[in-house]
Amino acid sequence: MNAPPKSGVTVLTFGCRLNIVESEAMKRAAEAAGRQGVVIVNTCAVTSEASRQARQAIRRARRERPDAEIVVTGCGVEVEGARYSAMPEVTRILPNAGKTRADAFVRDLTPRRAGDAGGAADWPFLDGFDGRTRAFLQVQNGCDHACTFCVIPLGRGRSRSAPPARVVEEARRLAEAGAPEIVLTGVDLTSYGADLPEAPSLGRLVRDILRAAPGLPRLRLSSVDAIECDEALIRAFAEEERLMPHLHLSLQSGDDMILKRMKRRHARADAVALCARLRALRPDIAFGADLIAGFPTESEQAFANTLALVDDCGLTHLHVFPYSARPGTPAARMPQTPGEASKERAARLRAAGQAALTRHLDAQIGRRLSVLAERGGMGRAADFTSVATPNVAAGRIVAMRCLGHDGARLLARIEPTAHSAAAERPGSS
Repeated sequence: MNAPPKSGVTVLTFGCRLNIVESEAMKRAAEAAGRQGVVIVNTCAVTSEASRQARQAIRRARRERPDAEIVVTGCGVEVEGARYSAMPEVTRILPNAGKTRADAFVRDLTPRRAGDAGGAADWPFLDGFDGRTRAFLQVQNGCDHACTFCVIPLGRGRSRSAPPARVVEEARRLAEAGAPEIVLTGVDLTSYGADLPEAPSLGRLVRDILRAAPGLPRLRLSSVDAIECDEALIRAFAEEERLMPHLHLSLQSGDDMILKRMKRRHARADAVALCARLRALRPDIAFGADLIAGFPTESEQAFANTLALVDDCGLTHLHVFPYSARPGTPAARMPQTPGEASKERAARLRAAGQAALTRHLDAQIGRRLSVLAERGGMGRAADFTSVATPNVAAGRIVAMRCLGHDGARLLARIEPTAHSAAAERPGSS
């Protein structure tokens, strides 16, 4: 972490894409309140490692900014508020509810009890777009499920959705402002609409956005739950070229007994069937997944079933987590897998993921890609594969021909043709 600037508002973000969106909103709110010399730490509570990193960042920020006001917020505050409050480096903590409002930065707010994360009334509609790269559009917050390993419902509260008319209008505004890509995000994105009148689905929302914003080049989804992908969403992948061919699935395990003990709502076969169906409808689609290694009671055979899921689902972009017991969760009371076994299994999963990614990168050589350039000399193909984009302005969508890869990202040249909005899908030559 670089030293925070000595003036203005600095935000240090940990965790999910939704935290990134909220961090941008908090920065704007604090600036609107006229604040100076503030460091906001937006914490994550998903794993003990995320908590450790946040506390480490707080201590480092205080060493580097002894006179700064350090405000700590996020799911870590909801779940472990007393722990953060006890840190001498922390000026004050801010609950998740209302943290993106300007008035939150001009009055003293005390921590709430864990799980009191607020409701729809105090959840503002959020987007993050700086005019150069992709725009993140939050359409859902909270979670109604009770996975035995997860503390997110404590930090985020119940599931609530933004009204579809507001989402569509905001998407239209972002498209008219020049956003080359909009990413729909939420804590449990595929539960979108279940709490609203008429229960509009995520698939319907996707269709409405693309119809209302014909000039939007790309629409992408963040992490989704395999069992909640509705029929309209599946058909949208088949029929909507502007819906990017990539899904990051919240799978967690490939073993049915472990999935039951996690209180996940899908079976192994559901995940495999979804990937097979989507690939048949959209051959260029790529899948990522969250996977946990070493969940309590996980045997070597159960782990082998998860390891095989990489090939059975055709996963190419893995997020692997060694199981981390979170206090207060049912899984923390189950017979634990030894820590060394969890780490060793996580390493094997990551190795399998790297092998799958390498095969995927190999298959792109010679193909023509539509690439959205981001900052730092890299970009994303339609299927979310990382592509080196040196000397390409952030926010441009360019057609590129893949020449090779470095094991992590594709190396390509810009095609002499114009825009890549009409670039061929992977598989064309």
